[in-house]
Amino acid sequence: MPADAKQPSTTSAPKLLSVVLPARDEEDCVATTVEHLHLELRLNAIPHEIIVVDDGSSDATWQRLMEVQESVSECKPIRNTGSNGFGRAILKGFEHSQGDAIVVMMADESDDCRDVVTYWNLLCEGHDCVFGSRFIKGGGVIDYPWLKLRVNRLANLFIKWLFGIPLNDTTNAFKAYRRHVIDGCGPFLSPHFNLTVEIPLKAMIRGYSYTITPITWRNRRAGVAKLKMKEQGSRYFFIVMYCWLEKYFSRGDYKRRV
Repeated sequence: MPADAKQPSTTSAPKLLSVVLPARDEEDCVATTVEHLHLELRLNAIPHEIIVVDDGSSDATWQRLMEVQESVSECKPIRNTGSNGFGRAILKGFEHSQGDAIVVMMADESDDCRDVVTYWNLLCEGHDCVFGSRFIKGGGVIDYPWLKLRVNRLANLFIKWLFGIPLNDTTNAFKAYRRHVIDGCGPFLSPHFNLTVEIPLKAMIRGYSYTITPITWRNRRAGVAKLKMKEQGSRYFFIVMYCWLEKYFSRGDYKRRV
């Protein structure tokens, strides 16, 4: 555990894992993502549900989910029929999840299912949050587009410096939380990909315990990436500065009360 990480603060182990996967136009990979995830969790005897949120898909994503649900009863597809957005889809998944532990995961098979097992085990040790990093010893990336990689590293280094935190992969969506962290960090402002920054920053600022673990990532093999750097840059900056203001000017009003 990094020296600056908060020590475990919860003793009781979680009983049910909810994996939330936002999906938009993922007909080519969403079924295999669910099947591989379910198999990995079942082999490790982890009680789970898989909440896949169809975020306004225009392809056959919903049909694929209906098909996979027939063989994987733990798969619980829902539709986001309101305003679309990556963050909105995740929040919709939170609302419909029953677990006292939650993992946010991509639907395109870029995240490794085995890392979900690691997340669960670390939550069971008593951590409130588990933050994966692709850029520490033991982690790695495969086929990361070079421009996105450079922008990613610059953005994460800026966040790391601004908040004085050990985490160097804050923008990565693939993280795990106890249910009380999600409840304690709301209300959330981010309707898009910037939610992936808002949740961990608020969790750290508000005093929840966390640990950092290496994870692996590989570029999608099907479909089209939904994150558009030009569109999301200002949204990331807004939420980062919002969290920074809370950290230094809220006088601890939102701090977790132990």
